[in-house]
Amino acid sequence: MPERIPTLAPFRHEIFRTVWIASLASNFGGLIQAVGAAWMMTALAQSQDMVALVQASTALPIMLFSLIAGALADNYNRRSLMLTAQVFMLIVSVTLTVFAFLGLLTPWLLLTFTFLIGCGVALNNPSWQASVGDMVPREILPAAVTLNSVGFNITRSIGPAIGGAIVAAAGAAAAFAVNAFSYCALIFALVRWKLPLKDDTLPRETLLRALSAGLGYVSMSPNILNVLFRSGLFGLAASAILALLPIVARDLVHGGPLTYGVMLGAFGLGAIAGAMANSRLRETFSSETIVRIAFLGFAASSGIISLSSNMALTAIVLLIPGACWVLALSLFNTTVQLSTPRWVVGRALSFYQTTTFGGIAVGSWIWGVSADAFGASVALSLASLATLVGALVGFRIPVPQFADINLDPLNRFNQPLLKLDLMPRSGPIVNLVDYIIADEDIPAFLALMSRRRRVRIRDGARQWGLMRDLEHPEMWTETYHVATWADYVRHNQRRLQADAEIWDELRKLHRGEEDPKVHRMIERQTIQPRELLPKPTHLDPH
Repeated sequence: MPERIPTLAPFRHEIFRTVWIASLASNFGGLIQAVGAAWMMTALAQSQDMVALVQASTALPIMLFSLIAGALADNYNRRSLMLTAQVFMLIVSVTLTVFAFLGLLTPWLLLTFTFLIGCGVALNNPSWQASVGDMVPREILPAAVTLNSVGFNITRSIGPAIGGAIVAAAGAAAAFAVNAFSYCALIFALVRWKLPLKDDTLPRETLLRALSAGLGYVSMSPNILNVLFRSGLFGLAASAILALLPIVARDLVHGGPLTYGVMLGAFGLGAIAGAMANSRLRETFSSETIVRIAFLGFAASSGIISLSSNMALTAIVLLIPGACWVLALSLFNTTVQLSTPRWVVGRALSFYQTTTFGGIAVGSWIWGVSADAFGASVALSLASLATLVGALVGFRIPVPQFADINLDPLNRFNQPLLKLDLMPRSGPIVNLVDYIIADEDIPAFLALMSRRRRVRIRDGARQWGLMRDLEHPEMWTETYHVATWADYVRHNQRRLQADAEIWDELRKLHRGEEDPKVHRMIERQTIQPRELLPKPTHLDPH
């Protein structure tokens, strides 16, 4: 059995500890702002779906822009991106505070401000989550992800209650002002953090090519695809409780903003308990079992809350979904990070955030519309059924176990000496690899090439194919294309230690005296550009 990593082990690393403490202040302010925005909407609008849209307006930009933010996180300095996001959210929060103090907010203007804050979160999150792997060693990454959940939920356990007290005593504008001030600590910590520069001689990928490479990697990674599907389903079904909690506080238990804050605090306390039990639960249960428990916990809680009119009972029940929330989301996050090499981890996490927060945004809208049409109790009952279905889906699409896969670069590639003077952007590049395979080895060869195809496409190759020579049937040729010479070099640098087995097995099957022959070619057009074609004369009948 592998050695158990203490939950607090990441705190031995100074940069993680510093940023984690600064994030506490930022998260504290963000939750106070969320309480102020949600409760202000109950005063500005009578429609219950408008209240639910406060959560949706924060989650929607994360769904829309996380992919772009993930590509930026893998190609630009993550510290600079995080600083940009924090300063942007500070400016938006200060402006929101001014508008609130002057009494200029309308329901749609409030949603616009929360949407803009969500845009800042969308830009920040992939860089922040990908940077965790730069702050701590891989073996304690799960503990670091768990501590991030603990930090957020420490603030969630007390922040909303304090936020409710601030709103009750001084109004929502004061809550917005506290949030604006809370960004300062994290901005200061990021300014002091000196992230090592990447030693990369290749030109930076364009945004579209970076997005395409990220999509190619994720689409060829079944484990990640399973996590994305289940996380999106979880966000869709589980979002009902948080989206409708202001309505539960106001209409079902007949409370005020302090009641709402206490309920959010109970949710946060449950999340802390779930985070602290995370390591032991992962030792005892499979990943899929933990995810099913999370779905079932939300199903039971939604059903009970829909029937409860007692504030104390509702607050106690909220401990359960709080624990289930952090158990599921931290497990999804860790699985994605441990299944992804560093060159694409920002993009993989952005896909995860897109599906999760996309589910939360769509779910918040669905449950808000349902509450507006049928009442909060009915909407929560429907959400309970949806989360029950989410648990049953796990029998067909399970979340994978953490795999001990070596995702470090293989580092076997050396750039060949070329007779042509190519630029990094020269291309397209066509690659052919010749194998000599005996008849009795063909089944094993084809099985290996099927795995080889997935690795090639995952690492950026296109138009992969396998051909057999009709005159020399022992000769097989693998072909694939990349857009430029720089993309060809990246493609080979992305090969992982875990991929070495495929190449080694292919070399054993190859019957040639030397290694399989590699041909690298550049495509050239034989049709002349229009401006170089001979111009027709007056004698030309055409």
